[in-house]
Amino acid sequence: MRFTDYLDKGVSLGTEAPCLTMDGRDLSYGEVQRLSYRIARGLDRSGVAPGEKVAILSGNDPLAFSCVFGISRAGAVWCPINPRNEAAENRFILDQFDCSLLLFHSSFAAMVEAVRHELPKLRVLVCLDLELPFAPSFERWLDGLADDVYRREPVDDLVMIPGTGGTTGKPKGVMLSGRNIEAMTASTLMGYPFRGRPVYLALAPLTHAAGVLSFPIMTLGGRIVIMHHPDIGEFLTLIARHRVTHTFLPPTVIYMLLDHPQLASSDLSSLQCFWYGAAPISAARLEEALQRIGPMAQLFGQTEAPMMISMLPPDGHYNPDGGIARERLASAGRISPLVTAGIMDGDGNLLPTGSRGEIVVRGSLVMEGYYRNPEATAEVSAHGWHHTGDIGYIDGDGYLYIVDRAKDMIITGGFNVYSIEVENALRAHEAVQDCAVIGLPDPKWGERIVAVVQPRTGHRINPAALAAFVKGQIGSVKTPKQIEVWDDLPRSKVGKVLKPDIRARLT
Repeated sequence: MRFTDYLDKGVSLGTEAPCLTMDGRDLSYGEVQRLSYRIARGLDRSGVAPGEKVAILSGNDPLAFSCVFGISRAGAVWCPINPRNEAAENRFILDQFDCSLLLFHSSFAAMVEAVRHELPKLRVLVCLDLELPFAPSFERWLDGLADDVYRREPVDDLVMIPGTGGTTGKPKGVMLSGRNIEAMTASTLMGYPFRGRPVYLALAPLTHAAGVLSFPIMTLGGRIVIMHHPDIGEFLTLIARHRVTHTFLPPTVIYMLLDHPQLASSDLSSLQCFWYGAAPISAARLEEALQRIGPMAQLFGQTEAPMMISMLPPDGHYNPDGGIARERLASAGRISPLVTAGIMDGDGNLLPTGSRGEIVVRGSLVMEGYYRNPEATAEVSAHGWHHTGDIGYIDGDGYLYIVDRAKDMIITGGFNVYSIEVENALRAHEAVQDCAVIGLPDPKWGERIVAVVQPRTGHRINPAALAAFVKGQIGSVKTPKQIEVWDDLPRSKVGKVLKPDIRARLT
């Protein structure tokens, strides 16, 4: 399937039904479909052939998201660019991914103007909302083009090249096929509750998880309510106003939601599925979310195997008697139906149930490879499995537990300590909003465990008392030898804590 197939499926369920909504204005399924025909014709008129790469640089915006379907309609490949990137990273992506046309919002005009002369492969620039000296407006670019049925065949199944997170080094281009997105969409529809026409609220960037989660919504003819910028109060208001059924937030934003004064008085009764993922979540805060928000649903994946390696749907958070399954809140759920997963040692051997090692996966969810990077592709595909870089284990009931990133394991006094286990113990303290644990060189221990903690609003943290609290949970070997209290933690554009930045600041 192509991206247009999800849109066209929604059209078949009701041409006039609302598809994309922002600031109280709707684009119907028919309007988005007709716009996609014009965009595809615009790409053709601009000389973009099937298989060429087309980038979009914009914040959350219905028009920008509609362009995804025009790109697909033209048989071209969508390259989403994170709007939080710096200019140098965008220049690298546009060049490395061979982008020939860029659609961008005027808020990024200065950045585009600064880098365009260094990008000889970028032949055409189009501004989505304004006429600029160096780029026509979207409307002028589409002037005179018909909005009737149009389709060009792609050269292969490549539909999308997102960049890797960029927490270390330069981003790699992840080649995602129509088969990959179809497997992700099917797993979503199989694994989570959907009753009636869904209403999905997108606060997180549409360039990432919030965007690809829109495709299963469209297959059911659902409405996608788009937030231009993050605002927790507005988020809660929109849930009630539009009777939102599905949404996604990373843990850091869920913590902000739980601390927001408007939460207690908000009507969340329409929610069927509140996805969380992209980073570890505090089990204590998750239990609070289950009690105060309702149907929480975890997903675990990565850019190379989007979203649905494993799933923990709302009912998976509870025992048969209706009580919260506290022992399961630290898990990432069970492996998705369309994914095969295992735990592997460093020699390529699959390990038995309960053993810790690297999480490896196979199946139609896994990317085609890294764009123009066969060496990295071969490395991540060793022994015939995709290597996630995460350390974990699968218990006897089939639940996956992630204990660390492979590169973050700490060896202290001859013992292996997984940073996530220590972080989970720290997050269990009522005063801790978020934290990060790293290992630093130590003449006595080889590496000492160092924790950086961010206090919750209105709380103070006593490092000695916090260390004693952690020791009582996981013992002295795993207790941090050093605890730093920072007002905030350095994060990537998608909200992941940047441990290299922490390590650099502390050394």
